[in-house]
Formats: sequence, structure tokens, C-alpha cells
Amino acid sequence: MTAEITRRLTQALDPAHLEVRNDSASHRGHMGDDGSGESHFSVDIVASAFAGMNRLQRQRAVNSALADLLADRIHALAIKARAPGE
Repeated sequence: MTAEITRRLTQALDPAHLEVRNDSASHRGHMGDDGSGESHFSVDIVASAFAGMNRLQRQRAVNSALADLLADRIHALAIKARAPGE
């Protein structure tokens, strides 16, 4: 799942920096844990595409790139999205 998130965000937003972290182990047994070990993620992304966007617009851009995964496979996604130089 980490590789798929990375691929989609790279394709959609051409980031200068992208770190995708699987946080699922920290949520084992909690609501939303499907037992797959791939349900909770954090994304730290820096992309020129975010210049001029507010925080909500940036989160929507990330969510749009991952829409079907968020609907079916990802329970939680923490997003830190910045433009270069921020």
C-alpha cells in the first residue's frame, strides 16, 4: 500500500519531497484496523502544485489522488502538505 500511495501522489502532484509512513502498527486493535497492517498512514509532501493553495485545498488534492483507496482500503490518513520553501 505504501508503494501505491507513493506512486499515485508522485504521478498526480510531482512532489519535490514525499514521505509515506505506515502507522498501522500503532493502531492495532483500534477501530478501523482491518488486520491487514495497511490501514493507517501519514504523508509528508512538498510540491509546487500546492503554491497558492490553502491547507484544505492541499488536503483535497492529496485525497483526490487517493480517492478509491480512501473509500475502501485506507482508514486514516494524516497529511502534512507544503509548497517548496514553506
